[in-house]
Amino acid sequence: MASKRVAAEPAGFSDVGSADILPGLFPHQEHCLEFALRTGRAAGFLDTGLGKTAMGLAWGDAIVRRTNRPVLMLAPLAVAAQHQAEATRIGVEAKLSRFGIAPERPCIAITNYERLERFDPADYAAVILDESSILKSFTGSTKRKLVEAFAGTPYRLCLTATPAPNDHTELGQHSEFLGVMRPPEMLSRWFIADQANAGRYRLKKPAVRSFWDWVASWARCVSKPSDLGFSDDGFVMPKLDVRRHIVQADRSVDAGEEKSGQGRLFRIPSASATSIHREKRLTKDERAARVAELVRAEPGEAWICWVETDYDADALKALLPEATEVRGSMSIDQKEERLSGFSSGAVRILITKPSIAGFGLNWQHCARMAFMGLSFSYEAFYQAVRRCWRFRQTRDVHAHVVCADTEVSIWDVVNRKAGDHSAMKAEMSAAMARAAQSHRVLETYDPQQGARLPAWMVQ
Repeated sequence: MASKRVAAEPAGFSDVGSADILPGLFPHQEHCLEFALRTGRAAGFLDTGLGKTAMGLAWGDAIVRRTNRPVLMLAPLAVAAQHQAEATRIGVEAKLSRFGIAPERPCIAITNYERLERFDPADYAAVILDESSILKSFTGSTKRKLVEAFAGTPYRLCLTATPAPNDHTELGQHSEFLGVMRPPEMLSRWFIADQANAGRYRLKKPAVRSFWDWVASWARCVSKPSDLGFSDDGFVMPKLDVRRHIVQADRSVDAGEEKSGQGRLFRIPSASATSIHREKRLTKDERAARVAELVRAEPGEAWICWVETDYDADALKALLPEATEVRGSMSIDQKEERLSGFSSGAVRILITKPSIAGFGLNWQHCARMAFMGLSFSYEAFYQAVRRCWRFRQTRDVHAHVVCADTEVSIWDVVNRKAGDHSAMKAEMSAAMARAAQSHRVLETYDPQQGARLPAWMVQ
């Protein structure tokens, strides 16, 4: 059986020792750092607030010192400055780079994904993809260019939170970027087609343990430090209070007609994308009014108002003119300026989409958010919530979900996926615990006492 076990071949440094481990890291960060250096091309699926950024910067710093070449770190919009501040805090040299010029002195160069085309991957010994789940958000051609651009880069590190439930394609995309295994081979080994969901795959029951053991050979998936055998002290989450607000839709509006041509008295929504968007348009004013009411009820709090569409944002902005909006049509610089304003506290109320600001940003200063409706993406909801509800948040977080009674099906799907996510994290935790048992760090030999020869050898 052992001979049939599939595992990634290490492509890093076999002699990783204490000299490579940056002082001041938590034990679970040290473990992940040592693993990533030894593996060479690795992924760190660490939940929000567990210190992915510090671990990634420490990894990049170790690569710089070992190769004497710069390392490129790619981050989501408005996150680069946040990472540079973290680098300064932990004593790692890192510089913001906007124009693609490699640093004169080897160090970590941090930039946004949007500026990647300005950089030559050949100038760098390693690349770090921060919030690497963004891989699946790219179009096929852009994602392919990213994979191909760094195919020859010796050392690669992907950092993101735990993968989305039942979206094993994301793991395949990471595996492909790291040069471990292409998605078709992964699917053929451990998955079968899900007959209930066209185009989807599900993990074979007998293959669950084998699959996660394979993932553990090139990744570390950590929901809390105890997953790797360390103490959870200092990493206890505050309470998350999700409050659901139902807005009654007027079903007599746009009721439509039967096939016979007879008019209906009431509208009958379906779960199709077209129907859902129609319902959102018809209820946008009512949902916006409820969100605005919640925000005005707590004027001393910072608020994030998450929207799914531009027409939702327009309706809410009309009721909250003092709010600052960030939307996709804005320039990169304008988005960065406004998101940074919220991070610094200069902006109290932010209106934006999870697709724009749902990744990477640390907003522990905010403990209030409102969703003006939801999409079927559990990951978008999870990531948006975790901008504020994360380790080192000192207050309970209130997440208000405002939706129409005609959108109940979306809430049910998100709740089901939340349960799937918990089950998947349990499998990952078990695999990580098994992998952690073989963990070791070589201590640098540092003799403190001189050797004494026996008398017969001295004569």
